[in-house]
Amino acid sequence: MHRTNSLNCKSCVDISNLICFVWPPTIIYTHNVGGVCCCVLALNLGCNIGARAAPQVPCYFIFGDSLVDNGNNNQLQSLARADYLPYGIDFGGPTGRFSNGKTTVDVVAELLGFDDYIPPYATARGQDILKGVNFASAAAGIREETGRQLGGRITFSGQVKNYQNVVSQVVNFLGDEDQAANYLAKCIYSVGLGSNDYLNNYFMPQFYSTGNQFTPEEYATSLIQDYSQQLRILYNYGARKIVLFGIGQIGCSPNELAQNSPDDARVIFVDSYGIFQDVVTSPAQYGFRVTNAGCCGVGRNNGQITCLPLQTPCQNRDEYLFGMHFIQLRPETPS
Repeated sequence: MHRTNSLNCKSCVDISNLICFVWPPTIIYTHNVGGVCCCVLALNLGCNIGARAAPQVPCYFIFGDSLVDNGNNNQLQSLARADYLPYGIDFGGPTGRFSNGKTTVDVVAELLGFDDYIPPYATARGQDILKGVNFASAAAGIREETGRQLGGRITFSGQVKNYQNVVSQVVNFLGDEDQAANYLAKCIYSVGLGSNDYLNNYFMPQFYSTGNQFTPEEYATSLIQDYSQQLRILYNYGARKIVLFGIGQIGCSPNELAQNSPDDARVIFVDSYGIFQDVVTSPAQYGFRVTNAGCCGVGRNNGQITCLPLQTPCQNRDEYLFGMHFIQLRPETPS
């Protein structure tokens, strides 16, 4: 299916505040990436998710890395896997999520009213795909080579190819391309990659040459160009409501602190931005105590290697911002 209708950015309405996630979505701002108007939504994860109703959208498609991977790497020959304890220790067992519990997209699926979490592409079968698919893969990046030192992973372009395969199945289920296009236009698309293109590429000169080939500005421009190309393909294959996540404060992660902080130094990140801004600067307000070390892991800051199989994590997991890769969202955490 190849749809080339122009996307009307003027349909995005600017507002100053959002109290709770509702449908139709409330638009915070728009951003044009390679000709694709991404209407960026504010999701208040502090909303009451106890009540369940019919899903507010028919389907939810997810593209990303380890922050939202829920099992696509489980069968790959890769170091970027989380299908073993202690991952999932507060989720009934390991599933491939790089967390002790839910991921952000799990919470969003609950907020949208789905009665179950969105299945990973690796196990999605039959008409289950009609409610959405999670294509995310740990260690994935925008660039093809990103994360290769960790082994198998599904790059963003690979995730998009998998989505194209799913679209062909949706067409078969619904009867024709027009029906499929109308259906997919109502779905939410969550896209969040780019961190690994720095953590597992640009910042690793022992494995990659990008740090010598590009200045930071040139590298960012190259990433945006590659990102835009894949976003355009998603648009051509039916995506109309895209939630595009920027990269987080990767300089504050235990991994980067371990590699770049002297033992006797206190590193303060002052260029605050992104979704973790308030949590990093005011952790006590959100119930966190430790923000510079992982709850489980190996090496300095518990950040040089992720949790080993059967490794015992910390007991006070709720107090760590970075749990077993990252910590499950606290239900009472304000947005």
